[in-house]
Amino acid sequence: MDIRQTRIADIFAQSAALKTQCQQLLAPSIADAALAMVAALASHGKILSCGNGGSAADAQHFSSELLNRFERERRELAAMALTTDASTLTSIANDYDFSQIFAKQIRALGRPNDVLLAFSTSGKSPNIVAAIAAAQTRGMRVVLASGRDGGPAASQLRAADIEIRVPSTVTARIQEVHLTIIHCLCDLIDQHVIDPNFSEHHPGAPPT
Repeated sequence: MDIRQTRIADIFAQSAALKTQCQQLLAPSIADAALAMVAALASHGKILSCGNGGSAADAQHFSSELLNRFERERRELAAMALTTDASTLTSIANDYDFSQIFAKQIRALGRPNDVLLAFSTSGKSPNIVAAIAAAQTRGMRVVLASGRDGGPAASQLRAADIEIRVPSTVTARIQEVHLTIIHCLCDLIDQHVIDPNFSEHHPGAPPT
């Protein structure tokens, strides 16, 4: 095996090991986050998502799976990524500050029955910190998908909020787990929406 293939093998091994670790560590918080989202959707709320760079792609990935479909046919679900409107993003960044690109949208669109799903591998992004604060002022619950030590974003979460923190300092590995978290959330939401008996088999789940 040449040096390139060895490096590839190492990356796969690191990714697999972290995901195996996260399966037990993060399952409770992922399940709680899914229930919070199902409750929001059942109350005619919506899920707003945001992130920067690769995390912006995660936010868009999640919202597209809900608004369109995941793996099974079901009704459309109310989800919106706050990362996609170039005119809105650039006007806010130009007229105010880049740290406000999500917060201003949340203050305009967020409602108490809504959930904010924020992605940040470091928890240090000023616009994610501001987004969480804006969501809290609107009475929204917050789900933070983070990494490292959670950063300032994690420290400002309230008791009703949920953090799904990947125990890694490597951005790429954190993002790989974030993608799996997205698929877990989508799958659980689908189960609640599609299967009327799913909640009965999972005590504490809200009705859909």
